[in-house]
Amino acid sequence: MKTISLLCMVLSVVIAANAPVFNEGYQIGDVVEDFSLKNVDGNKVSLADYSDAKGFILIFTCNTCPVAKGYEDRIIALDKKYKAQGYPVIAINPNDAGVEPRESFEQMQQRAKEKGFTFPYLLDPDHVVTKRFAATHTPHTFLLQKTSQGNVLQYIGAIDDDSRGGNPQTKFVEDAIAALNGGSTPNPNMTKAIGCTIKWKKAS
Repeated sequence: MKTISLLCMVLSVVIAANAPVFNEGYQIGDVVEDFSLKNVDGNKVSLADYSDAKGFILIFTCNTCPVAKGYEDRIIALDKKYKAQGYPVIAINPNDAGVEPRESFEQMQQRAKEKGFTFPYLLDPDHVVTKRFAATHTPHTFLLQKTSQGNVLQYIGAIDDDSRGGNPQTKFVEDAIAALNGGSTPNPNMTKAIGCTIKWKKAS
Protein backbone atom coordinates (compact mmCIF):
# COMPACT_ATOMS: atom_id res chain seq x y z
CA MET A 1 0.00 0.00 0.00
CA LYS A 2 2.84 2.38 0.84
CA THR A 3 4.42 1.68 -2.55
CA ILE A 4 1.16 2.41 -4.37
CA SER A 5 0.67 5.63 -2.40
CA LEU A 6 4.21 6.73 -3.19
CA LEU A 7 3.70 6.04 -6.89
CA CYS A 8 0.48 8.06 -6.86
CA MET A 9 2.27 10.97 -5.20
CA VAL A 10 5.07 10.90 -7.77
CA LEU A 11 2.59 10.72 -10.65
CA SER A 12 0.69 13.69 -9.25
CA VAL A 13 3.87 15.75 -9.09
CA VAL A 14 4.77 14.84 -12.68
CA ILE A 15 1.31 15.77 -13.93
CA ALA A 16 1.38 19.05 -12.02
CA ALA A 17 4.79 19.92 -13.41
CA ASN A 18 3.59 19.49 -16.99
CA ALA A 19 0.19 21.11 -16.54
CA PRO A 20 -0.32 24.57 -18.03
CA VAL A 21 -0.22 27.46 -15.58
CA PHE A 22 -2.67 30.25 -16.38
CA ASN A 23 -5.41 32.25 -14.77
CA GLU A 24 -9.06 31.39 -15.17
CA GLY A 25 -10.24 32.26 -18.65
CA TYR A 26 -13.09 34.30 -20.01
CA GLN A 27 -16.48 33.95 -18.35
CA ILE A 28 -19.96 34.37 -19.78
CA GLY A 29 -20.55 38.07 -20.37
CA ASP A 30 -16.87 38.97 -20.73
CA VAL A 31 -15.65 41.03 -23.66
CA VAL A 32 -13.12 38.97 -25.62
CA GLU A 33 -9.82 40.49 -26.70
CA ASP A 34 -9.08 40.27 -30.40
CA PHE A 35 -6.21 38.10 -31.64
CA SER A 36 -4.19 37.52 -34.79
CA LEU A 37 -3.24 33.95 -35.70
CA LYS A 38 -1.91 32.30 -38.85
CA ASN A 39 -4.44 30.51 -41.01
CA VAL A 40 -3.66 27.42 -43.10
CA ASP A 41 -3.50 29.68 -46.16
CA GLY A 42 -0.57 31.54 -44.58
CA ASN A 43 -2.50 34.73 -43.84
CA LYS A 44 -3.20 36.15 -40.40
CA VAL A 45 -6.84 36.20 -39.24
CA SER A 46 -8.42 38.45 -36.61
CA LEU A 47 -11.97 38.96 -35.43
CA ALA A 48 -11.70 42.54 -36.67
CA ASP A 49 -11.44 41.19 -40.23
CA TYR A 50 -15.15 40.34 -40.08
CA SER A 51 -16.71 43.79 -40.12
CA ASP A 52 -20.19 42.51 -41.02
CA ALA A 53 -20.29 39.65 -38.51
CA LYS A 54 -22.88 39.53 -35.75
CA GLY A 55 -20.67 37.18 -33.79
CA PHE A 56 -18.45 34.12 -34.07
CA ILE A 57 -18.54 30.37 -33.50
CA LEU A 58 -15.03 29.90 -32.15
CA ILE A 59 -14.01 26.23 -31.93
CA PHE A 60 -10.77 24.81 -30.56
CA THR A 61 -10.20 21.62 -32.53
CA CYS A 62 -7.36 19.58 -33.97
CA ASN A 63 -6.15 17.02 -36.53
CA THR A 64 -5.92 13.88 -34.44
CA CYS A 65 -8.58 13.64 -31.74
CA PRO A 66 -11.24 11.09 -32.78
CA VAL A 67 -13.99 13.20 -31.23
CA ALA A 68 -12.81 16.37 -32.97
CA LYS A 69 -12.56 14.52 -36.29
CA GLY A 70 -16.05 13.14 -35.74
CA TYR A 71 -17.36 16.69 -35.45
CA GLU A 72 -15.65 18.05 -38.59
CA ASP A 73 -18.63 17.55 -40.91
CA ARG A 74 -20.92 19.16 -38.33
CA ILE A 75 -18.54 22.11 -38.00
CA ILE A 76 -18.54 22.54 -41.78
CA ALA A 77 -22.35 22.43 -41.69
CA LEU A 78 -22.44 25.03 -38.91
CA ASP A 79 -20.28 27.37 -40.96
CA LYS A 80 -22.37 26.84 -44.08
CA LYS A 81 -25.59 27.57 -42.21
CA TYR A 82 -24.57 30.38 -39.89
CA LYS A 83 -21.93 32.28 -41.85
CA ALA A 84 -24.76 33.67 -43.96
CA GLN A 85 -26.56 34.67 -40.75
CA GLY A 86 -23.52 36.58 -39.48
CA TYR A 87 -21.96 33.89 -37.27
CA PRO A 88 -18.97 32.39 -39.11
CA VAL A 89 -16.91 29.54 -37.71
CA ILE A 90 -13.30 30.20 -36.74
CA ALA A 91 -11.35 27.05 -35.80
CA ILE A 92 -8.16 27.14 -33.74
CA ASN A 93 -5.72 24.28 -33.23
CA PRO A 94 -4.35 24.58 -29.67
CA ASN A 95 -2.14 21.49 -29.71
CA ASP A 96 1.66 21.51 -29.61
CA ALA A 97 3.28 19.69 -32.53
CA GLY A 98 6.29 18.95 -30.36
CA VAL A 99 4.07 16.69 -28.27
CA GLU A 100 1.98 15.37 -31.16
CA PRO A 101 3.78 15.74 -34.53
CA ARG A 102 0.55 15.15 -36.45
CA GLU A 103 -0.65 18.54 -35.20
CA SER A 104 1.97 20.42 -37.25
CA PHE A 105 1.00 23.38 -39.44
CA GLU A 106 1.65 21.29 -42.54
CA GLN A 107 -0.65 18.56 -41.25
CA MET A 108 -3.27 21.22 -40.51
CA GLN A 109 -3.04 22.41 -44.12
CA GLN A 110 -3.46 18.85 -45.36
CA ARG A 111 -6.44 18.18 -43.08
CA ALA A 112 -8.17 21.40 -44.12
CA LYS A 113 -7.69 20.52 -47.78
CA GLU A 114 -8.85 16.92 -47.37
CA LYS A 115 -12.04 17.93 -45.57
CA GLY A 116 -12.69 21.06 -47.59
CA PHE A 117 -12.84 23.41 -44.63
CA THR A 118 -14.87 26.50 -45.49
CA PHE A 119 -13.60 28.39 -42.46
CA PRO A 120 -10.22 29.57 -41.12
CA TYR A 121 -8.17 26.92 -39.34
CA LEU A 122 -5.70 28.82 -37.20
CA LEU A 123 -2.57 27.76 -35.35
CA ASP A 124 -2.05 28.89 -31.74
CA PRO A 125 1.59 27.76 -31.36
CA ASP A 126 2.21 29.15 -27.88
CA HIS A 127 -1.29 28.54 -26.47
CA VAL A 128 -1.77 32.31 -25.98
CA VAL A 129 -5.37 32.46 -27.20
CA THR A 130 -6.15 29.00 -25.82
CA LYS A 131 -5.17 30.13 -22.33
CA ARG A 132 -7.26 33.30 -22.57
CA PHE A 133 -10.31 31.17 -23.20
CA ALA A 134 -9.18 28.42 -20.81
CA ALA A 135 -10.05 25.84 -23.44
CA THR A 136 -9.38 22.32 -22.19
CA HIS A 137 -10.58 19.90 -24.87
CA THR A 138 -10.90 19.41 -28.60
CA PRO A 139 -13.49 20.32 -29.61
CA HIS A 140 -14.34 23.18 -27.22
CA THR A 141 -16.73 25.87 -28.44
CA PHE A 142 -17.10 29.54 -27.53
CA LEU A 143 -19.95 31.57 -29.02
CA LEU A 144 -19.32 35.31 -29.27
CA GLN A 145 -21.82 38.07 -29.97
CA LYS A 146 -20.66 41.37 -31.41
CA THR A 147 -21.97 44.34 -29.41
CA SER A 148 -21.18 48.03 -29.06
CA GLN A 149 -18.86 47.05 -26.18
CA GLY A 150 -17.03 44.40 -28.19
CA ASN A 151 -17.28 40.66 -28.76
CA VAL A 152 -19.14 39.28 -25.74
CA LEU A 153 -18.89 35.63 -24.75
CA GLN A 154 -22.40 34.13 -24.64
CA TYR A 155 -21.92 30.35 -24.65
CA ILE A 156 -19.17 27.88 -23.68
CA GLY A 157 -19.07 24.12 -24.15
CA ALA A 158 -20.06 21.37 -26.53
CA ILE A 159 -21.45 21.75 -30.04
CA ASP A 160 -24.28 19.34 -29.28
CA ASP A 161 -25.14 16.47 -26.95
CA ASP A 162 -23.79 13.65 -29.12
CA SER A 163 -20.01 13.35 -29.13
CA ARG A 164 -20.32 9.98 -30.90
CA GLY A 165 -21.82 11.65 -33.94
CA GLY A 166 -24.97 9.58 -34.22
CA ASN A 167 -28.09 11.63 -33.69
CA PRO A 168 -27.85 14.67 -31.40
CA GLN A 169 -31.03 15.53 -29.56
CA THR A 170 -29.95 18.99 -28.43
CA LYS A 171 -27.86 21.28 -30.63
CA PHE A 172 -26.39 23.63 -28.06
CA VAL A 173 -24.65 26.05 -30.42
CA GLU A 174 -27.61 26.31 -32.78
CA ASP A 175 -30.01 26.85 -29.89
CA ALA A 176 -27.71 29.51 -28.45
CA ILE A 177 -27.62 31.42 -31.75
CA ALA A 178 -31.39 31.17 -32.04
CA ALA A 179 -31.71 32.67 -28.58
CA LEU A 180 -29.40 35.56 -29.45
CA ASN A 181 -31.25 36.20 -32.70
CA GLY A 182 -34.47 36.27 -30.68
CA GLY A 183 -33.10 38.85 -28.30
CA SER A 184 -32.66 36.52 -25.34
CA THR A 185 -29.71 34.85 -23.64
CA PRO A 186 -28.73 31.23 -24.32
CA ASN A 187 -30.06 28.65 -21.88
CA PRO A 188 -27.96 26.74 -21.11
CA ASN A 189 -25.04 29.08 -21.61
CA MET A 190 -22.49 26.50 -20.42
CA THR A 191 -22.15 22.77 -21.10
CA LYS A 192 -19.36 20.26 -20.67
CA ALA A 193 -16.91 20.00 -23.56
CA ILE A 194 -16.36 16.35 -24.50
CA GLY A 195 -13.23 15.35 -26.40
CA CYS A 196 -9.48 14.93 -26.09
CA THR A 197 -7.42 17.00 -23.70
CA ILE A 198 -5.21 19.69 -25.21
CA LYS A 199 -1.61 18.75 -25.89
CA TRP A 200 0.39 21.46 -24.06
CA LYS A 201 4.03 22.28 -24.62
CA LYS A 202 6.29 20.33 -22.31
CA ALA A 203 7.85 22.34 -19.52
CA SER A 204 11.44 23.22 -20.40
